[in-house]
Amino acid sequence: MAKSGLNVIVICNDTLRADVVDHSWEDRVEMPNVDRLRAEGFSFTRAYGDGYPTVPSRRGFYTGRRAYPWNHDIDDRGSVPNLVGWHAIPGEYTTLAETLSEHGRLTGLVADLYHLFKPTMNFTRGFASYDYIRGQENDRTRSGPLSEIDLKPHVHPDETDLKRHGGLVQYLLNIKDRKTEEDYFAPKVFRSAAKWIDDNVNQGPWMLWVDSFTPHEFWDPPKAFADRYFKKDGVVDYTYPQFFQQRFKFNADEIARTKALYYGYCTFMDKWVGHLLKKLDDHKLWDETVVVFTSDHGTELWDRGQFGKSGSRLYDYNSRINMVVRHPDKRFHGKSSDAFAMNIDLAPTICKWMGVESQEPFDGHDLMPILNGAKDEVRDHVIAAWSQHAFVRQGHWHYLVDTYDPAKQTELYDLKSDPKCRENLAASRPEVVKELRGKLERYLGAPLPAVYKHQSRPGRAPGLGNFYQKWEQSNLGS
Repeated sequence: MAKSGLNVIVICNDTLRADVVDHSWEDRVEMPNVDRLRAEGFSFTRAYGDGYPTVPSRRGFYTGRRAYPWNHDIDDRGSVPNLVGWHAIPGEYTTLAETLSEHGRLTGLVADLYHLFKPTMNFTRGFASYDYIRGQENDRTRSGPLSEIDLKPHVHPDETDLKRHGGLVQYLLNIKDRKTEEDYFAPKVFRSAAKWIDDNVNQGPWMLWVDSFTPHEFWDPPKAFADRYFKKDGVVDYTYPQFFQQRFKFNADEIARTKALYYGYCTFMDKWVGHLLKKLDDHKLWDETVVVFTSDHGTELWDRGQFGKSGSRLYDYNSRINMVVRHPDKRFHGKSSDAFAMNIDLAPTICKWMGVESQEPFDGHDLMPILNGAKDEVRDHVIAAWSQHAFVRQGHWHYLVDTYDPAKQTELYDLKSDPKCRENLAASRPEVVKELRGKLERYLGAPLPAVYKHQSRPGRAPGLGNFYQKWEQSNLGS
């Protein structure tokens, strides 16, 4: 008996700003293949994660269950980074892939997001196949030869000592043998995903989840992609600018070049998204396949004088995510909605697309009623968090709070008059703060300050940072 339902491809890119994708950012970044998805897709313009950053976000995506609050005491010894809420999928949760597999749907995962494959994690549960593309960031694929590492193109001239930059050294070791464009991570991911479609095109309905770490730091595209946005001789390529921006004041050229690295990485990623989308052209799959283009969070591009992301800065550039649905039904093409959508909504919606009546509890909502116009919204507010920092979005209000110490951070913004969150109204609008804080406290089931079952446990997994420390001690003692 033939199985009913559509194929689903989810493309999730780490650290991809939603305003860069929808071109509402101050600089236009070339992404023609993603533009095609947007032109033929349905865009949720107010989509957010449930828990941030990378791993909590994926728990929401992969299960349809809330990651926040951090209510699971899970052993995560050796986990790096070690943040509140950063842990494996709880054993009692059924993953989306497990649900689909139990109903006879084929599932595949292609990813270079190395956090998902660490010994402390379990995100491959339920996938019939998975391809782990190794080597991103601090993925420990090599430990030498250190003599071949040249830090100078990536660091401030005063900081070329390898011992100061264990993470960068690890990354440069990982990519040491890179020779052509296809040796970069995004091509490896999207070429593998394209091959998966070739192999499984006739086994639908299937779900292919493509989790690309690009454009997460290191911002390291082929130089020509960055050069099209800004190029000047003598300017360092700060591929991980957070390492330096607190100690050295970036000048205008350094800021422009660092933005160019990010923009170029986005454009490079888009090129290889196109390689995957071409497979839908080749196999004539567009009429039977839903493509979802999404992300886990954004990043700061000197909006407030720095690069990078953190829980204490949960403004839209960090917290809003991409959520574009390219559905075969042309009635949805080129449409958008400002209804609140969340990462946890994908799992129940994918089940509906694939003809699976899941008995698993979902915290997310099926988004199809919004696409087809039956509903204007599935929720009237959003609560989400990054470590101990939480926010509540309701209407035009955006409330931010440090749940451990509200006196340290309580912020309130009127997004109607102040979309960039420049004027903190917490002191002048205490009644709104009280209302939104009350929503958060009712959700947590207790007043602030919050106490979470999962806690950050200081300690480091083995890696080059530990090696340098021991190496230095040994040499000093000899």
